[in-house]
Amino acid sequence: MAKKLTLLLLAILLLQQASSGESRSITNDLPLSMVSDGVLEKTPKPNSIWLPGRLFSSDSCDQTYGFLPCTTTVLGNTFLIIVYGYLMFLSAKLLSNGSEILLQILGPGIVGGFFLPLLSSIPDATIILASGLSGDTETAQSQVSVGMGLLAGSNVMLLTILWGTCLLVGKCDLENSVAVDQKDEKRFSLTGSGVSTDIWTSYAARIMVFSIIPFVIVQLPQVFHRTSDNRLAILISLIVAISFVIAYSLYQVFQPWIQKRKLALSKHKHVMSEILIQLKTNALGRLLTNDGDPNKVVIEKLFKTLDQDSDGYLSTADLRSLIIGIQFDDMDINIDEAISQVMRDFDTSHDSKIDVDEFFKGISRWINKAKRVAIMERGKLPPSMKLLEDFDKKTKKEQDQFMDQMDEVVEDVKNVKWHASKAVGLLLLGTIVAAVFADPLVDAVDNFSTATSIPSFFVSFVILPFASSSEIVSTLIFVSRKKQRTASLAYSEIYGSVTMSNILSLAVFLGLVYIRNLTWSFSAEVLVIVVVCILMGAIASFRTTFPLWMSLVAMLLYPLSLLLVYILDYVFGWS
Repeated sequence: MAKKLTLLLLAILLLQQASSGESRSITNDLPLSMVSDGVLEKTPKPNSIWLPGRLFSSDSCDQTYGFLPCTTTVLGNTFLIIVYGYLMFLSAKLLSNGSEILLQILGPGIVGGFFLPLLSSIPDATIILASGLSGDTETAQSQVSVGMGLLAGSNVMLLTILWGTCLLVGKCDLENSVAVDQKDEKRFSLTGSGVSTDIWTSYAARIMVFSIIPFVIVQLPQVFHRTSDNRLAILISLIVAISFVIAYSLYQVFQPWIQKRKLALSKHKHVMSEILIQLKTNALGRLLTNDGDPNKVVIEKLFKTLDQDSDGYLSTADLRSLIIGIQFDDMDINIDEAISQVMRDFDTSHDSKIDVDEFFKGISRWINKAKRVAIMERGKLPPSMKLLEDFDKKTKKEQDQFMDQMDEVVEDVKNVKWHASKAVGLLLLGTIVAAVFADPLVDAVDNFSTATSIPSFFVSFVILPFASSSEIVSTLIFVSRKKQRTASLAYSEIYGSVTMSNILSLAVFLGLVYIRNLTWSFSAEVLVIVVVCILMGAIASFRTTFPLWMSLVAMLLYPLSLLLVYILDYVFGWS
């Protein structure tokens, strides 16, 4: 948290240093002795950054809150968008971290299903509100396209760029139309590699498609050429969107798919790390070589030790004896489920027993996974002796974060008051940062649009989704583990984020348009959202395996979406 506060203060300091200054140009015909230092000059100081040239020319501008810097120059507004965008990204991270702490204390039910989606939507909601609340009706009508650009850009970016990138990062070899976990030998084969998800992820995609109904309702007057009913359609769509937010949140409370999946994944990883620690303790030698590679001789000796009946195979009974002898730090571990998970990871021949070769390859995969986690955390590989201990601590911490505490009392969590105070502090700080800097960010985007003659919708469509979204990095980390379980979780988060944007962010936008009596002129933008959601949702609803070539199709939809809006608005005159 201290690091985030330091970065926040640094960004604010940069804004302060960007405040207005003044100088005069030196012409060639003016002697240096005649140059004034400006001390005795009485000319009024401008309220904007001044730089020469077409890209740098500046007129007067209104400072947000009366003190934040402003400019009408291209480069000046580019700088402001970067700084304000980073502050909004920092706000999203603060809200995300605070939400995770609350999840540890209160459990995934109400917190994970209701509060977390609401909190994660605060940055988007504040930007949308700022785009239409400030100024008179004419100014609000001009700037509200920034909010629509964010709304459309977030959905399209998640379903095209992030969706396709997840497929590239998480790809595995396809065998019998199913991705094989952690096997990536075909590299970039467009048809031979890809990603598989579970059926629950398909259900999440279907819910996402269902969530576009409010967009369809608000467009009905334009479809039937009854523009006089626009306000009624906006009001009905607003009511439907709010109803969907409540229904979806309650559904998540009672069916927390993503939270349960995170918990199951973290438990499995911790069981894996504990087994590695146990094997290392019982090994007749070092389990790892000096280079951190699996020691084949020692692992084969371990296999013979675990093979109680010496038949050359490890059965479920042998695995049960191993797992029962492990102390799991009072974790609620289902022994039968743990045995099944180990068998699934090791038994590649699917004959319900593990031979020595499968045992060595399975242990090697687990050790390599521990290496990847260590490199991700430290940036380098730790000494081989600390590798498994560090991996065990990491998995234990991750398991604690997602432990289902629905039936536990709050006192079971250590330092509850401290963690609760920290969570509240992070949430308040994130909300304050979002509320304060959303308006100047919208002003900077609007001024940049004016300076470059690029419509503000396109500027916000491309830039703002990356500033207000904090789940991009975590989603890519999940899918990089190259397993069906983690791929399902990553894509479920994408579909869930788009669903909340379609209903919650849209509800905020519709409320703003209705209350301020703004004109609804976003037919092209809505069409893009509907088309992308239906197309990507239909693909994910009726199949669970996605070949690599689909990533190219998904990413191609992003520039095509921008092109479609431009053609409809500026060629066919929809706007």
